[in-house]
Amino acid sequence: MLLGCDFTSRPTRRKPVVLALGDLEGERVVLRDLQRFETLDGFARWLARPGPWVGGFDLPFGLPRELVQALGWPDQWLACVRHYAGLSRADVRRLFAAFCAARPAGGKFAHRGTDGPAGSSPSMKWVNPPVAFMLHAGVPLLLDAGAYLPGLHAGDAGRVALEAYPGLLAREIIGRASYKSDERARQTPERAAARARLIDGLERGATRLCLRLVLDAPQRRALADDASGDRLDAALCLVQAAWAARRHAQGDALYGLPAALDPLEGWIVTAPAR
Repeated sequence: MLLGCDFTSRPTRRKPVVLALGDLEGERVVLRDLQRFETLDGFARWLARPGPWVGGFDLPFGLPRELVQALGWPDQWLACVRHYAGLSRADVRRLFAAFCAARPAGGKFAHRGTDGPAGSSPSMKWVNPPVAFMLHAGVPLLLDAGAYLPGLHAGDAGRVALEAYPGLLAREIIGRASYKSDERARQTPERAAARARLIDGLERGATRLCLRLVLDAPQRRALADDASGDRLDAALCLVQAAWAARRHAQGDALYGLPAALDPLEGWIVTAPAR
């Protein structure tokens, strides 16, 4: 089984964790189900179930090495993540804000090596979007579930977790056009049209991954009608997970991640290696 996860660090009924579940059939990624989790406990129980699965999770798996070294934190991934998870959100915000305040304008944040190729936000960012808190809440759930994170952490080889980023794949189809918003006032016809173009491109396989997303009519409506983009983002992560699973089936032990990835920072699956 394949899965794509649109993650939020504080799920609610209005903003849940969303899973897109599916299968890879040749060059077709067949969406089987969409599931919602309104609590992290409910999501954790799902993760603890037996596999096999390969999943793409829309949350950062590591922090920038530059930041870790500046703060004097452990430079081994597991020790660093455990240390980070032991901090409160207030501690994280204070430490990261102090780090940024000491740096010049235009270079406030430290970046991982994958950020440039993926076009992703720095994983230390605590606002707009608060990906630092997504790492803080999400990676410990994967560790507690015993998942295998290629290049970072050994675990159950039947439950493989990869860092995904839906924006990377979306930009290949619709460029920088905005297709989602959590704010009702910004859920415009223009964004709905962008979602329609994005769904059409995924169904046609119009990306360098050469995979086609297969949807039935109710699933297509569910993705198109979700103005928050959560279901569509989960489906994008599902396609990225499918690409990784295919690479592994072809003999790539790292599921398409670059062999030279930084074992502290991690890498976003399908982001090109430099």
